[in-house]
Amino acid sequence: MAKTVKTEPYRENLLQSLKDPCAAAHYLDACLEDDDPRVFLLALRDVADAHGGVGDLAARSRLNRESLYRTLSRSGNPSLNSLAAMLNSLGLRLAVQSVAPARKKRRVA
Repeated sequence: MAKTVKTEPYRENLLQSLKDPCAAAHYLDACLEDDDPRVFLLALRDVADAHGGVGDLAARSRLNRESLYRTLSRSGNPSLNSLAAMLNSLGLRLAVQSVAPARKKRRVA
């Protein structure tokens, strides 16, 4: 007789983990590495859902709810101001880092 394995729904576990700001930041960083910018927008929507949904995010970030739904869709194109407002209301921020390898320091004899 085959043994039944109990599984948990992926989305519920994902949303639970994204309530942690560090986990959300790592998730969004990983999604930014994808060549398709829509992946990041959908990930940002996942983080918003974990923190009460897009409607709640709109209220906290003082953005229009309807336009926020459009912004976080596959065809969305958020402005830098709206993106910063959304991230700020989620306890996150944008950062820029170099992709160039660090140069080795020369030793002085």
